[in-house]
Amino acid sequence: MSTLPAVDGRMARGAARQASVVIGIGAAVALAAGGAMVLRAEAKTNKVALASSAKQATFVRAKATTFRESRSYVGTLHSWVEANVGPQFISAYVDTVLVRPGAQVKRGEVLATLDCRNASTVRTAITMQARALEAKQGAFADEARRTQKLLDGGFASANEVEQALAQSASELAQLEAQRATMAHSSLEVDDCVLRAPFDGEVGDRFIDPGAFARPGTAIVSVLDRSTARFAADVPEVDFGVVAPKAAVRIHVDATGLDIDGAVARRAPHADQDTRTVHFEVDIPNPKRDIPVDTTGEARIPFGDDKPATVLPLYAATVRGVRATVFVIDQGRARARTLAVLGEVGDYLFLEPTLEAGAAVVTEGRALLNDGDRVEGREETTTTSDGGKAKVAR
Repeated sequence: MSTLPAVDGRMARGAARQASVVIGIGAAVALAAGGAMVLRAEAKTNKVALASSAKQATFVRAKATTFRESRSYVGTLHSWVEANVGPQFISAYVDTVLVRPGAQVKRGEVLATLDCRNASTVRTAITMQARALEAKQGAFADEARRTQKLLDGGFASANEVEQALAQSASELAQLEAQRATMAHSSLEVDDCVLRAPFDGEVGDRFIDPGAFARPGTAIVSVLDRSTARFAADVPEVDFGVVAPKAAVRIHVDATGLDIDGAVARRAPHADQDTRTVHFEVDIPNPKRDIPVDTTGEARIPFGDDKPATVLPLYAATVRGVRATVFVIDQGRARARTLAVLGEVGDYLFLEPTLEAGAAVVTEGRALLNDGDRVEGREETTTTSDGGKAKVAR
C-alpha cells in the first residue's frame, strides 16, 4: 500500500515536463513565424526615395516643318437668287397651289392661282366703258372737224368750234383715264395667276388652297442654287485678308465637302454697328448637291511660309500665345515655354527654338516637375497637314 503515492508523484512530474516542452516548442514556432513575417515585410519596403526614382512617360519627337498663317470664318451658304411668290395688287382666296417643296420649275410656269372672279368682272365692265368712251370721243372728234370746216365757210362761229374741240379733248381725257383704269384692272387679273420668275426649285410652300392672300403674302418660294454664295462677315482688321481673288477653302458642314474657290466680292466699307466687313465666295453648284441656308467654314491662308516645329496638340499646355512642354534631356524632364505660331487639327506649331528631334513628353507630363528623372518610351506620330494652320487667337 505504501508504493502508490510514489507512483502518482512520478507521473505528475512527467506530465509537467511534457507540458513545459510543448509550451517551449509552441513559443519557438511563434517566434520563428513572427521573425519570418518581419523579414518578409522588410524585404518589400522600398528603401529608395520616390523623388530619386525615374518616372514613366511616353514621348514624341518634335519635327521641323513650315507654317503659314490663315484665318477661319463661319458663314452661311445662300442661293444665287431667291424670291417669295405671291399677289402684289389684289386680295383674294387661294384657289390652287400646284407645287410642293423640292419641285423643279421653269420660268413662267404656273405655281398657284387665286379666285379672281370679282376682278375679272370688274375688268370686263371697265373694258366696256372704255369702248363706249372711245366711240363717244370719236363722234365728238368728227363733230369738231365738221365744225372747223363750217368755220372756214363762214357757217359757224369760232365759239362753236372751240366748244366742239374742248368737248372732244375732254372725252379723249376721260378715255385715257379709263384706259389707265383698265390697265390697272388687267394687272390685278394677271396677278391672279402666279408664275415662276426664273428657273429653279420650290423652297417652301406657305399657304394651301382656301387661305386668304393679301398683297405681299408669300404663297411659295422659288430659289436658284445653280450657284451657291458663301457669305460671311470678318473683323475690320482682316480687311486685307479677304481681298478679291484671295484663295479660300470652304468646308460645307451639311455634306462634309471641302471646296476650293476665291473671294468674289468684298464690301468697300465696314458695318457701322458691328465693325465687320462683308465678303462673298461664288461656288458653282450645277448638280445642286450643296444645300443652301446651311453653315460653312472658310479658311483663307495669307502671308509667307516660315520655319516651325510641329507637335501633337496634347503634348503641350497652351496659355494664350505661349505653350509649355517637357523635353527629356539626359534622362531628366526639362520644362520649356515657347511661342505658339498656330494650330491645325490635332497639331500645334511652335517657334523653331525647339529643335527638331527633341523628345517631348506626352503621357505622364501632368506628374512631372522640372528636373525629375524620366524613363521614356517613344510613340510614333505623323502629320499630313502640310504645315497649314490657323493662328491661335
